[in-house]
Amino acid sequence: MRAVVLSGPGPVENLSLVELPVPEPPEGWVRIRVRAFGINRSELHTRLGLAEGVVFPRVPGIEATGVVDSDCDLPRGQQVVAMMGGMGRVFDGGYAEYAVVPRACVVPFDSELPWEVLGAIPETLQTAYGSLTTGLDLRGGQTLLIRGGTSALGFAATALAKDLGATVLATTRSADRLGVLREHGADHPLVDDGEVAAQVRALCPDGVDAALELVGTPTLPDTLAATRVHGTVCFTGMLSNQWLVRDFYPIGYLPKGVRLTAYSGEAADLPAEVLQRYLDQVAAGEVSAGPRTVYRLEDIRAAHDDLEHNRRVGKLVVVL
Repeated sequence: MRAVVLSGPGPVENLSLVELPVPEPPEGWVRIRVRAFGINRSELHTRLGLAEGVVFPRVPGIEATGVVDSDCDLPRGQQVVAMMGGMGRVFDGGYAEYAVVPRACVVPFDSELPWEVLGAIPETLQTAYGSLTTGLDLRGGQTLLIRGGTSALGFAATALAKDLGATVLATTRSADRLGVLREHGADHPLVDDGEVAAQVRALCPDGVDAALELVGTPTLPDTLAATRVHGTVCFTGMLSNQWLVRDFYPIGYLPKGVRLTAYSGEAADLPAEVLQRYLDQVAAGEVSAGPRTVYRLEDIRAAHDDLEHNRRVGKLVVVL
């Protein structure tokens, strides 16, 4: 099979397309014929040497979409997504024509959407769903600020929040991307100059009910300042590659009465019925799956370079 192997931390040249034997699944694992996979900042962190516990060489990829290709409790040919659980770090991940993963990482679904759409959804949907439910307990009628709205996760969170009945404020650093945010459901697109709290409070004088922080610690204080008393900020993303708050003094850092939570999850945190409903809504045109850029497996270096330098809007997807 063809697979992408990361030889070690470093530049995109450390990613190589090679031939490997088709892996055999041990007991309790599932082999998936990969048809598409999303590219995530988690894999960029791995390539840059920012991830812990990775043994090289390694086939990266924390997610994959395809069909069951081994004997298990699911029929061969069943459409599935696989994500997290150590994929691409502890064991070989989704950047290959076949991936072998623990059964716990697998969620089945049925859809006639094209693979380039299906491949863009699993990890971003799991994270967006968990952030809005577990992280924020978002309700219909509330206001939500998404800091980092033109990321794949930002678009997914917008779609879920709008379906829930929330009003969405979403940020971008580029004024020419405001239209894209509006096109994909944001009620109030905002240009992020590093200080959006004043813009938010011009629209919501008391602050937003909830905020999803996807940029990282550089913008977190301003996001907290945009949130009302008894509102909640969920720290989920690190588009800035910065996730540590140094010399953290809670009383000085946190605005009075504003709650700060965080979210990261696994495949088990995305119920199969939530995945299926979302796919059905995308197919029916009821929600947007967000913009995406599609690559071939042999273009993996270009895809990683685009991700690292933020050249694309939305999800980057490889179709096999």
